[in-house]
Amino acid sequence: MLTADGVDLSLLWSRMQAWAGQLGFSQIGVSDVDLSAAEPGLQAWLSAGCHGSMDYMARHGLKRARPAELVPGTLRVLTARMDYLPAPASGASDDWQAIEWQRLKTPEQATVSVYARGRDYHKVLRQRLQTLADHIAAAIGPFGYRVFTDSAPVLEVELATRSGAGWRGKHTLALHRDAGSMFFLGEICLDLPLPVTDPVAAHCGSCSACIDICPTQAIVAPYRLDARRCISYLSIEHPGPIPIEFRQPMGNRIYGCDDCQLACPWNKYARRSPLPDFDVRPVLADPTLLELWAWSEADFLRHTEGSAIRRIGHERWRRNLAVALGNALRASSDAALVDALRAALVAARPDASALVCEHIDWALDG
Repeated sequence: MLTADGVDLSLLWSRMQAWAGQLGFSQIGVSDVDLSAAEPGLQAWLSAGCHGSMDYMARHGLKRARPAELVPGTLRVLTARMDYLPAPASGASDDWQAIEWQRLKTPEQATVSVYARGRDYHKVLRQRLQTLADHIAAAIGPFGYRVFTDSAPVLEVELATRSGAGWRGKHTLALHRDAGSMFFLGEICLDLPLPVTDPVAAHCGSCSACIDICPTQAIVAPYRLDARRCISYLSIEHPGPIPIEFRQPMGNRIYGCDDCQLACPWNKYARRSPLPDFDVRPVLADPTLLELWAWSEADFLRHTEGSAIRRIGHERWRRNLAVALGNALRASSDAALVDALRAALVAARPDASALVCEHIDWALDG
């Protein structure tokens, strides 16, 4: 198949797949740009306020479903997925789900979402997508494109499912039969008329594990998430106080939440990433709440350099930790640990911001 410029698109696509594999991508696909069928659902979700304080979601509105308006000249969107499950620790079990469940049951431990324990995925994917675009340009000459990684108003999961990178699970994440949901998504808007790749059938069936396990019942219906109830949103995107009714359900989750993915049967097929970028940073391998609470702001900035965690800032980090420390106080029967937790909270209060103070007081009131 040739374009008007004489480019053999079939040959180019084969080469693109090879380049993508060399760059660490698990799969690439191609979607068209007509996402009009997704617009009513997007509008209803926004109208219901399910985006919470993420004003940018409403600000861009339906442009999210219109790639050709976002990047004029776009004819196709290349979608890419990249596995991120880090390599297991030396000597550790390969049953990563069991390890994560155990961590959640240990109140004094700190739980950071698996995806955030290594290098910031935005940096990793963006650089590698740019390299892929550079390969294409070297092969065919200049062309129109724009690279995205969770960084622009695009419907990533919609594009991914249309291109065959998986199906939309009931938790709203993309799912793949051979990789579960433990992967990142990225896109390149292209002005090349590449042939679109076929979508795949959905395989959730009657399973409701992700809905049933959610600590805050944020999955309000199959395929519908109310961000205002989601621990990932509350601990990362939400700038103010954590609503009181969600503090105890947060448990020891201090950045993000993986429960819906831990419960998903398809994640028994989740693949380990071959990239060292996603290896767990030593300070996040098995941290206790007290260890992280002892970080100064300088410590926080040093330990989170190049990490997705840094974007929430030290104050939200402390807010989240205060909630987790309060939950540990309530859950622990170890008198020495309880004393240490309480002493750490009390000692930090005089220098804490108003936001953090509110959460320290809640923690101590338990």
